[in-house]
Amino acid sequence: MQLLSMKRANWRARFGAILLAGGCVMLSACGLLADQPDETAGWSANKLYSEAKDALDGGDYSRAVKLYEKLEGRYPFGRYAQQAQIDTAYASYKDGETAAALAAVDRFIQLHPSHPNIDYAYYLKGLINFNDNLGWLGRFSGQDLSERDPKAARAAYDAFNTLVTRFPDSKYTPDAAARMQYIVNSLAQHEVHAARYYYKRGAYLAAVNRAQQALKDYDGAPANEEALYIMIRSYDSLGMKDLRDDTARVMERNFPNSDYIKYGERRKDKSWWEVF
Repeated sequence: MQLLSMKRANWRARFGAILLAGGCVMLSACGLLADQPDETAGWSANKLYSEAKDALDGGDYSRAVKLYEKLEGRYPFGRYAQQAQIDTAYASYKDGETAAALAAVDRFIQLHPSHPNIDYAYYLKGLINFNDNLGWLGRFSGQDLSERDPKAARAAYDAFNTLVTRFPDSKYTPDAAARMQYIVNSLAQHEVHAARYYYKRGAYLAAVNRAQQALKDYDGAPANEEALYIMIRSYDSLGMKDLRDDTARVMERNFPNSDYIKYGERRKDKSWWEVF
């Protein structure tokens, strides 16, 4: 029993020594890091901005953000600081840091509502939210913006709409207007996705409601063709013949050559990866 107690005491002593040694190593490492000189010490605002811009142009977005933050912290009232704020938003956006990018651009808009480049700030905010680049897998799976959470799409639309409304002559307005149309189509298609989902599961009334929502909120969107077709099929399944016939007449008037009327589905050429 005494031997066992001695062994335990020795083990505790060794373990404590290991912890102490590890702590010393960590403290030494922290000390070495703390002792490393800041390469930017003494840099002027112009030097900081120039180095940050070079990093941004070279694709080193993380370094660019750090330098912009140092610039704003050391020279908060100069012209470089204002530019650093919007450039920080762009660099964060390019670095995939969406939340940081949105926080930076919102801060710029709040602090500088009359800035000469405020139109660009709204355009950038729209781009950050738009974010329709799904990468390789998204392209090959056929996923699009309409199949994703529409919250970001609506936020993008609001930012672009502010730009188009307040700054109709901005050089960013034509592209923003085109993206707005895409967003409208995507949001309409999102409603139709939901309507199709409900229809396939026999929830015909819910399918009608979502299809009607697309027609109401997104007049003229291409997705409304399918919305009307889903309503026709749903009314038919519910035994509502008059509503079915009324909707069919609306569809024939607006989409006389509809594939849905002829074939019950949209006919389209296959993408090249679907051929195999």
